[in-house]
Amino acid sequence: MIKKIGIGAIALVAIIIAGYWGFDQLGGNTPIEISIIENHPPTLVGIHFRGTPQDPVLERAFKSVEAQKGLHPGSSLHTIYYSEPAGKLDTMEVFIGIDQKLPIEDFEVMDFKETSFLLASIKSNKWVMPNPTTVQEKLKEYALQHDIQLTGIFIDKIVSKSEVQVLAPIQ
Repeated sequence: MIKKIGIGAIALVAIIIAGYWGFDQLGGNTPIEISIIENHPPTLVGIHFRGTPQDPVLERAFKSVEAQKGLHPGSSLHTIYYSEPAGKLDTMEVFIGIDQKLPIEDFEVMDFKETSFLLASIKSNKWVMPNPTTVQEKLKEYALQHDIQLTGIFIDKIVSKSEVQVLAPIQ
């Protein structure tokens, strides 16, 4: 009986160590890098959506913006969540766009007057990437520590499958 408990304990410790090692290898312990960028946030063109996450209009909006991204090499997908849903039936409000200075038919242009912003860079696998609330809290902490006033808008920029940047315009 004691042998079985000992073997079980060793197996449990081995699983915990392997799990932590895997988490670390995927980038789970990679810190969020925050810097101040002395430049206007990029001009975005895209679609504003208000509704539920299950609404087919949201899927069409993402596909439409992705199609424009394909037509404009070098552009990146950006999202601004004004209100995130807590569940599948909750109302959400989001702007989905690409960084493009020229207007695109049926897309609205979002231009920012701010002259600087905080940039948070997150590089890790999507399975261990910090959630948006965690990143926003880190940006708010940084702003508080450096006596910076943020506008309250957080622009998520999808750089690649393993890199996301969050831009927080400074007032």
